[in-house]
Amino acid sequence: MFRILDSEQIIATLETLRRRIVERFPSASLAKVCAELISIAGESRARTARIARPYYGLRTGTGIVIVGGLALLAMAIGLIEVKREQTNVYGILQGIESGFNIILLMGAAIFFLVTLETRLKRREAMDGLHELRSIVHVIDMHQLTKDPTTLEEAAHATESSPQRTMSAYDLGRYLDYCSEMLSLIAKVAALYAQSSKDPVVVEAASDIGQITTNLSNKIWQKITLVQRMPPLRGA
Repeated sequence: MFRILDSEQIIATLETLRRRIVERFPSASLAKVCAELISIAGESRARTARIARPYYGLRTGTGIVIVGGLALLAMAIGLIEVKREQTNVYGILQGIESGFNIILLMGAAIFFLVTLETRLKRREAMDGLHELRSIVHVIDMHQLTKDPTTLEEAAHATESSPQRTMSAYDLGRYLDYCSEMLSLIAKVAALYAQSSKDPVVVEAASDIGQITTNLSNKIWQKITLVQRMPPLRGA
């Protein structure tokens, strides 16, 4: 029960997080980002289900093509007639080269067909992971201007400074919501690694987990600064 990630629980946690963001920051666009993440998580749930499920139709078709190709090759070999009185070294070498080329091409074709399912699943998984990687950077952009040093007494805004109206407590909550979203993105990415044994997919999912961890650490450095500062704009 607790040995695999449950996509339903991840989506439920994201929906709860979106409601928390809306209730505390009703006009913030972070809630819209969370809603988009819920949509991506739902699509990822369907994708990972398809990836985990064998493509029986493709496997059957591949088996039929391979068996048929080997049968035709066997028939062609059976039709070859060797006339010893007309054979020479050049003809033998030419025949061996032709046979080797045929076997090489058939091996390449068989390898292509056998690995087709893996490559199709890999492409689908990488498309989903690319969407997750993109929304990670969107969240990073939202927390980029949330600077705890603006809460200091000596802080003063310039003409180009972004508008800052959050109290120390609200700023800490906003940053914490960003950190939670990043953590949940890593869990959605882990669904792809869980449903696929493809090392390329596993590595890509692991990379997203590392990126979200690094960004979350950066956010928590800000949260620590907020907690150490006396708020200037209310509790």
